[in-house]
Amino acid sequence: MTDRTRGAPAAGLRRTMRDTGAARRKLPIGIQTFREIREEDCYYVDKTAYALRLIDEGKHYFLSRPRRFGKSLFLDTLKELFEGSEALFEGLAAHDRWDWSVRHPVVRLDFSAGDFTDPGCLQDETTTQLAAVEKRAGVEPGHARASIRFRQLVEALHDRSGRRVAVLVDEYDKPILDALAVPEVARANRGYLRGLYSAIKFSDAHVKFTFLTGVSKFSKVSIFSDLNNFTDITLEPEYSAVCGYTDEDLDTVFAPELPASTAARCATGTTATVGGAKRRSTTLSTSCCSSASASSGRTGSRRARRPS
Repeated sequence: MTDRTRGAPAAGLRRTMRDTGAARRKLPIGIQTFREIREEDCYYVDKTAYALRLIDEGKHYFLSRPRRFGKSLFLDTLKELFEGSEALFEGLAAHDRWDWSVRHPVVRLDFSAGDFTDPGCLQDETTTQLAAVEKRAGVEPGHARASIRFRQLVEALHDRSGRRVAVLVDEYDKPILDALAVPEVARANRGYLRGLYSAIKFSDAHVKFTFLTGVSKFSKVSIFSDLNNFTDITLEPEYSAVCGYTDEDLDTVFAPELPASTAARCATGTTATVGGAKRRSTTLSTSCCSSASASSGRTGSRRARRPS
């Protein structure tokens, strides 16, 4: 990218920072973990009030959003909340409203990475992730079949801690969507996931909270036929801004530290209608990210993308 294509917003931001002497926080470009965003003092749009409301009002939830729309970050926020990472929530809505003396075990499965077009890849990935949770918790490896091992793990975590378990699943449908061009693998992955996710229902007595995310519509996927107790919040207006950035977020979180003209040039994105309300998923441009990093003494840059 030449100076001609990126120089104007970058130069404008550098001049503003030089004139005001203000220290710029780091933009969370490509960062999917709540802990890193908070410990590195990045810009963060507070979504913790949504987390509290979900926990207070129900138990099992499903959310569908496009990729790069903030689902993984929200799931990671839930993980840190249940694990009692109080220091990360200083100054956020949840801090004074959460009982930090109570910690819940967390089982998180993440299918956002990996290529699931090969037979057996899904089984290997699931086994590896379950084994990692068992190792961290000091639980003996369970049954060879993943659905049974999943149930045994949740029950063991409940028994050992005395607290029910939070189950978080990211990109639940990716193993199926990846394999659509290979029908036999897609069918095998669908059957495998149906058995795996049914373990959530059969472990209900040991589960405190469940949150699943994906791209495809919950009610249209047959693997969830057993999970009729899930609440789909995909189109609920009160949760339309649970992920991503809205225009209001740009005005209240980012704009106060950037001149309006620079903020407008730096922020581009897509707008989706969710539950009757228009919500924007914002991409912060590479030029602004690079100049902000340079001005704060950081070197290098990351490719701009929607929050994920």
